[in-house]
Amino acid sequence: MERLRIDRPVVVEGKYDKIRLQSVIDAEIVVTDGFRIFRETEKAALLRRIAEKNGVLVLTDSDGGGLVIRNFINAILPKEKRIHLYIPPIPGREKRKTADSREGLLGVEGMENETLRALFLPYAAGKTDAPEKEPITKLDLYEDGLTGRADSKKKRLALAEAASLPRNLSAGALLEALNLLYDKTSYRALLASLSGGRPTVMTKETKA
Repeated sequence: MERLRIDRPVVVEGKYDKIRLQSVIDAEIVVTDGFRIFRETEKAALLRRIAEKNGVLVLTDSDGGGLVIRNFINAILPKEKRIHLYIPPIPGREKRKTADSREGLLGVEGMENETLRALFLPYAAGKTDAPEKEPITKLDLYEDGLTGRADSKKKRLALAEAASLPRNLSAGALLEALNLLYDKTSYRALLASLSGGRPTVMTKETKA
C-alpha cells in the first residue's frame, strides 16, 4: 500500500515509533527520545522552529508517559501549532519487548497499519484537516454532565473508552480529541449509546 504523504512534521516518542510510522507515512518524523526532551533545550527549540509553518502532528503512546510528553509539547507550542492524534488503548506487548509496559498497553510501534493509516488520512497532502462541521464545545461537555459534577470524571472515562481514546485525558484534551473524531451529531449518538439510547443532555429541570 502506498504511503500517505504528510506535509507537516510528526512528533513521536522513540526511534521504534519512527520506524513503524515510516512504513505508513511519508513525512518528517521528529523523535522526542522519551523524557529527554524535557532537558534538551535544543530539541525543544527545534520543535518550535519546525512548527512555525504548518504546525505539527503529535502521536505518543496512550499511557501516562505519553500524556506527560503531550503536556510538555502543549506548554512549548501554541494551540494552533499542534494537533494531537491518539492511538486506541489496546492491551498487549510489542514483539521486541520482554516485559509489558507499566500500564500493559501497546504503544505506537505496536499499532496495525490500518489503525495508523486511518489516523493520518485526514492530514494527507491535498486533503483539508477536517470537513466543516459544528464543533463540540465546553458547554456541551458541561450540559452533558462530563464536567462540573461529582460523577463527571467517571462519565469522561466511559466516553473515552467508547471512543477508543486514552483514559488519562483531561477534560480539555478529551474535547480536542472528540472534535478531531466526531461532529456534534455523531458525538450525541455516542453519548446516547452509553446511556442505552437515551439523550444525555442536561435540561433545565434536571439542573434544578
